[in-house]
Amino acid sequence: MESSILNKVKKICLIILSVCTYCRLSAGDDFCGIRNSAFAANETLTFQIFYNVIGLYINAGTATFSNRLERLDNKPVYHVIGLGTSNPSYDFIFKVRDRYESYFDTTYLQPLKFIRSVDEGGYKKTENVTFNQQNNTATTLKGEYKVPNCVQDVLSSIYYARNIDFNKYKVNDKIPFFMFLDNEVYNLYIRYLGKEDIKTKYGKFHAIKFKPLLVKGTIFEGGEKMNVWVSDDPNHIPLRIESPIAVGSIKVDMMGYTNLRHPLYSKMSVR
Repeated sequence: MESSILNKVKKICLIILSVCTYCRLSAGDDFCGIRNSAFAANETLTFQIFYNVIGLYINAGTATFSNRLERLDNKPVYHVIGLGTSNPSYDFIFKVRDRYESYFDTTYLQPLKFIRSVDEGGYKKTENVTFNQQNNTATTLKGEYKVPNCVQDVLSSIYYARNIDFNKYKVNDKIPFFMFLDNEVYNLYIRYLGKEDIKTKYGKFHAIKFKPLLVKGTIFEGGEKMNVWVSDDPNHIPLRIESPIAVGSIKVDMMGYTNLRHPLYSKMSVR
């Protein structure tokens, strides 16, 4: 049983990154002109990933997101780096060291460059995408692809979605986006589920809840089975993610942050 559990570590340490991959949405008219009011440069978010089978949670790995202000082709951009790492205790079984990077413009949060470098148990893959938002193209090592307006990559979509005004939606409304990944454009949605309080490893929060429509794969089942909670304040930082997987389930909790743009007033006082 222990061996079966540890073999699942391969993807679990990237759940935070994977969530965006599976939240590929179809861009609605309201979002092409979205502006950033949720995050600031130099923000860092840290997450702990837990894997559960037969009621036993194990610490499978960590994920971090860091954001800084830079210039790309003489344009101001946010440069976001997402790292996924397996728990060092399990490296001898399956070592994961993955790195995702996105450069997106500071005005409309549209991606200009996306880089992925993964090393998972000896399997290595790299991806390098250059976006031309004026010509609606994405260029990779395999060629040039037409993409729709307001297309996002894995990381830019996280920061883009954090700026959604959830007060505009009713429970069960679908919120659409487009995402480009692995030389394809995906058209999915998230379903807004309203607001509720949630207790995490870090603390208790007022939260906004939604479900992404998942694409069936080797780890996740298809459909709306994943639940995501983000802070009910202007930061909209992810607080918890829960989902069944092929064997067992996963839980991801936010465990630390620095340099938030706004006070985290969604966190409830502990009495």
